[in-house]
Amino acid sequence: MFEEADNFADLFRGGLPYYLLITLPILIICSSNPVLAASEFSVQRMSQYDVHGVAYGCRASALNLEAKSLYTWQTSRHCVLTRLQDMTIDHFREIRAKAGGLVVLLPKDTTALSLEDKQHIHLLEQAMMVQDVPIPVYLSKYDPKLDGIIDEVTRTTVRSSKQSAPKRDSAFSEIFGSISANGYQVVVSGASHAVNKQSKIPIIQGELAPTKPGTLLDRDNKLPLIIVTAHLDTFGLTNTRQSNVDVAVLMTLVELFSKLHASIPKYRLIFLASESGLLLNFQGMKKWLDSNLDENVQIQHAEFVVCLDTIGKLLANENIFMHVSKPPKEGTSMNAFYKTLRVVAQRYGNVTVEGVHKKINLADTLLAWEHERFSMKRMPAFTLSNVKNHKDPMRNTIFDDDTIEEQLDALERNVKIIAEALASHIYNVPAEDGAAGEIFTGSMAISRDQIKPWLHIRSTLQNNDLKYAFEKYLRNVKVSYEKPDAREPDFMLYDDREALLNIYNVKPAVFDLFLTFMIAAYLTMVYFAIFHFPRLYGFVCRMTVVKTKVN
Repeated sequence: MFEEADNFADLFRGGLPYYLLITLPILIICSSNPVLAASEFSVQRMSQYDVHGVAYGCRASALNLEAKSLYTWQTSRHCVLTRLQDMTIDHFREIRAKAGGLVVLLPKDTTALSLEDKQHIHLLEQAMMVQDVPIPVYLSKYDPKLDGIIDEVTRTTVRSSKQSAPKRDSAFSEIFGSISANGYQVVVSGASHAVNKQSKIPIIQGELAPTKPGTLLDRDNKLPLIIVTAHLDTFGLTNTRQSNVDVAVLMTLVELFSKLHASIPKYRLIFLASESGLLLNFQGMKKWLDSNLDENVQIQHAEFVVCLDTIGKLLANENIFMHVSKPPKEGTSMNAFYKTLRVVAQRYGNVTVEGVHKKINLADTLLAWEHERFSMKRMPAFTLSNVKNHKDPMRNTIFDDDTIEEQLDALERNVKIIAEALASHIYNVPAEDGAAGEIFTGSMAISRDQIKPWLHIRSTLQNNDLKYAFEKYLRNVKVSYEKPDAREPDFMLYDDREALLNIYNVKPAVFDLFLTFMIAAYLTMVYFAIFHFPRLYGFVCRMTVVKTKVN
């Protein structure tokens, strides 16, 4: 072959260049698996909102960075991929300050986690929500494929960090492993963190009364008034909620008392559902009070206001806490209801009702409980809750710790206690009579089937189910909206659309350096081969002649 070639170019004439036989296998070996080259996941950006000019939640959305594990990331050029249960509060604070982005895989089933893991997740969830986060943070529902990617990203680190390993790999093996390893590039598309110019908070109200007054503002109606409220939590760490137990309790009470409304002798009942809870500082109830208190004197003279907050939890202490800003005086209606509630609670599993007094701190920009909105207007009000401390992370979690059966058990028990206590107070039925004093029995008995349909009711901004439910059981139903002020908004919401997370299988940056050296060495070799081609040609000819003579 070499003897017949007139020049160097003749070697490559007439067919596939021979150098491809060497370079193609090398490129195929070094390239990533085309099947695993890209993966797509549906994710949701961490919630973003402002309250009284203070920023909370995620403040960025653009993401195009190299993926690293919770233990290997180093700079702002890295995006951390991790599971929620693997991350600690200290991890999150460090990532927030130094990393370029964060992608979190949510647990597959929180009800199956241990009590310690549940508490850890709730504390982490609360820590993430009480501050602004300057980096993009995305959360994904459990996906086994993403779980596998996280395993692959962390596998090398976990293996090298084992102190009990009997033998460490050589330096050459470590270098070769870093070159041959596959990396991942994280890219998010379709995300936005623009201000939602249509931000508004719906407040729904309706009433039960034995007669039919013309409107809620009927000044001639002098019947005593009780107000029952609950807030519909529409977002938390993400823009989704699994269930709204407080509204489920409220709607069950609406359904129960609507069957008795014709025979209520002395009371009117007003039910309120606001779609702004703890995170938005109960702005919806503030708007309702500002709009109705001056126009309706009767509201200001309500006997008491019952606020429901985290009342559907099946906790170990089996307690119901009655939170007040000022202890009720002896002889008042609120004090009488508290005593009735304690007696009624003993009928159902010896549940204890405990009063918790917390003064309103006017220096705080955020209120602890919804009843404080009413207390600031000098209205007797209290909150019924299964949590004792207003800082309990259970109040704004997006996760359900209990199974649906456990949750319904807790709700059925709590609805019975509240409904019986409220009915005993309204009808003046002695609670000490025990089972003989029960009102909701027989065909009026409270069941899970009444509660379950209300568990997953959604915002009126998404559908009208809540409004239709109010109109079905109540009169004078009215929906109003709280909108932020154009100049000094009390709150502000942002777009939280779902986005697409693309994870591309790529070679690490050190591979580019290695490839650069390989290309430089190859070009150098080709240069010297051409420059010293006469010598190479003569050497090959001599070798060919020798082999011919031997044959």
